[in-house]
Amino acid sequence: MSLEFLASLFAGLAVPTLAIVGQGRAPAPLAHTYSIVARDPKTGELGVAVQSHYFSVGPIVPWAEAGVGAVATQSLVLVDYGPLGLDLMRRGKTAKQALDSLLAADPHNEGRQVAMVAAHGAVAAYTGKSCIPDAGDVQGEQFSCQANLMANAKVWPAMKAAYGSAQGDLAERLMQALEAAEKAGGDIRGRQSAAILVVKGEASGKPWNDVEVNLRVEDHDRPLVELRRLLRLRRAYNLEDQGDAYTSEKKAAEASRSYDEAMKMAPDVVELQFWAAVTMYWNGRKPDALALFKKVFAREARWVPLVERLSRVGLFPTEPRPAAEVKAAVAEVQAQATKGAPW
Repeated sequence: MSLEFLASLFAGLAVPTLAIVGQGRAPAPLAHTYSIVARDPKTGELGVAVQSHYFSVGPIVPWAEAGVGAVATQSLVLVDYGPLGLDLMRRGKTAKQALDSLLAADPHNEGRQVAMVAAHGAVAAYTGKSCIPDAGDVQGEQFSCQANLMANAKVWPAMKAAYGSAQGDLAERLMQALEAAEKAGGDIRGRQSAAILVVKGEASGKPWNDVEVNLRVEDHDRPLVELRRLLRLRRAYNLEDQGDAYTSEKKAAEASRSYDEAMKMAPDVVELQFWAAVTMYWNGRKPDALALFKKVFAREARWVPLVERLSRVGLFPTEPRPAAEVKAAVAEVQAQATKGAPW
């Protein structure tokens, strides 16, 4: 792929949003931020996580594709480094070759900060000389941390240390790296948005099935706190989805465990409790199911008619006794409700 062709792609793809224009330079979005790109050596998963004082950083900085690699493009950002970097790695280029090719085709690369990790774990990073201080990058085994416009130069080393010592899956370790950056001082301007993207290590041929985590906080006074909350919910719903899969496979015990874990992880989500109750009833845990139904109905009456609707399509027992037991649970909740209170 020639440098001329890459330059033409840059010209066609660059779509700046909030932009800064220096003398003789092309406009570029302001995505000053800290981020991490990484590959999990055990699972092969690829991921990017980012936080910035910039609205909706998620569509700008993080890029990843299963079986290919991950990219973070930031500072005076040219988004093109994301999709074009993945395309080059998909064609067989190493992370360094891909990054070097794109830098060579970019006439204003001095303001860019980019990091890439390939499917086999090799990393490459670049911090242009015009990135606003404090700015820098640091690499570890199959990961790179980078930051610009930081409160101090401790931010990216803190990310490296946190990621290297973190336990858990890739999403959790990426999250801990972001939290360490914020604790070390973070963006000198403050904070506004964050995102985390994790894909599988190998492509399935169905890209929509290859995304493990894709969460964005567009605008928030504490974006990392919100991102961690969303990550917890993502895990809970993943467990619920697994429970659904087990239920369809007639694996009652496995389904029950998945629903129980989901419910414990997100006790404030009524829907998870409802589906757990449905599965418990199917699997012979009727006392537990009825107790949980009562709890759900007391919190949100909207779930009451859904039981009967499920029975119409074979997703809840249709025999008279189950219907009577659920109706009794409804009646008990109604009787206990405060007189005159909406139900």
